[in-house]
Amino acid sequence: MADHAVSSDPAVQAQLDRLAALSPGRDILGLERIRALLDRLGNPERSLPPVFHVAGTNGKGSTCAYLRAALEAAGHSVHVYTSPHLVRFNERIRIAGQLIEDTTLATLLAEVLDIAGDISPSFFEVTTAAAFLAFARTPADACIIEVGLGGRLDATNVIARPAICGIAQLGIDHQAFLGDRIEDIAAEKAGIAKPGVPIVTQHYPAPVANRIGEVVRAAGAPWLAKGGQWDSVAYQGRIHYRDEAGKLDLPLPRLPGQHQTQNAALAIAMLRHQQAVPVPVSALRAAMGWAEWPARLQHLATGTLVDRLPPGSDLWLDGGHNPAAARVIADFFRGKVPAGRPFHIILGLLENKDPLGFLKPFAGRTATVHTVPIPGHAHHLPAALAAAARLTGLGAMTAADPIDAIAWIARHADRARPPVVLIAGSLYLAGNVLAANGTPPT
Repeated sequence: MADHAVSSDPAVQAQLDRLAALSPGRDILGLERIRALLDRLGNPERSLPPVFHVAGTNGKGSTCAYLRAALEAAGHSVHVYTSPHLVRFNERIRIAGQLIEDTTLATLLAEVLDIAGDISPSFFEVTTAAAFLAFARTPADACIIEVGLGGRLDATNVIARPAICGIAQLGIDHQAFLGDRIEDIAAEKAGIAKPGVPIVTQHYPAPVANRIGEVVRAAGAPWLAKGGQWDSVAYQGRIHYRDEAGKLDLPLPRLPGQHQTQNAALAIAMLRHQQAVPVPVSALRAAMGWAEWPARLQHLATGTLVDRLPPGSDLWLDGGHNPAAARVIADFFRGKVPAGRPFHIILGLLENKDPLGFLKPFAGRTATVHTVPIPGHAHHLPAALAAAARLTGLGAMTAADPIDAIAWIARHADRARPPVVLIAGSLYLAGNVLAANGTPPT
């Protein structure tokens, strides 16, 4: 789908308008269209720097952030392709360390759309082709590619021989495309495996691991699972990592949440098990503090929305939208809401997400849920979302938008007990919040 992308640059917006008119209007998985498109463009995917290909349900974007931080700390120039964007479409394509410029983006989109014709590619396929063109034409030492949806039939899976592949945390999401069973979802994610290319994964329950093993073996890829060829554990404020090359003692990631140690460890394992780009241990250490990934347990310390809350309040933002992400978020906030301080959750969910599944990890907490719409996207109606929150024992009310919810929280706040506020449920909502707060990604 077109993600309702808009741009303040007229030339970019003109191409986004063309794309919206040309696209099928929804995600249609399959590699036929992207292959035909890339063939007409001269197959830029064959001229990329060494590729780090990352799939997963949750954590794949953070893993990409650690990969980028480590590679750049080692002195390498890095292309990065991720999705979705939060505020600006340009966030999806980072060329040799810098977000793509509007002029370059407009030119590339026009080039792809001009030859698309009867192929009728999707929004994501055009974006992927434009990114590959940009990356093939600009020298860099490495290229980080995040899977958009699934893996086996994702447009990014046309890369024949990446340097290494990785799979982050798995969970139930995008059931309409990937199925309702976690084993089926795992098989789709593992579909990025390539003959002879190592694929590094987290540790999964036996049924999931067995299914991944079947797919990986069929592809002829060496499988490096956590707990086997590599492992890591966080204790005493450090990450303790080991593989056949030795042991590492690294600082914990600066990004908050226990799950970030797992994402960081996956990136470390990927870097340690590839031969294309040298990365010293010193760069791995630096990456723990360098990595940035907005809207993932992001503490907003400044900005327009922060200023609307009483002094001493805490405003957090997370784009997590499925039950697995909700469990991570809920666990994090068990230690972040001191006794006596009110806890508010401003929540918006797309209509294809599971409200009860997202809310249940917060059950038993003293919290007030403020439900909001997600402009420009099909979403759960705030009243229905509030009803779901009440079913889990949480207090709930509707609001017109996050600004309206924050105004209500500020009006009812006890200055002696400033609130802790979490905005969650959608990366699209998170993007609106970052724009309204005046703190877009850079």
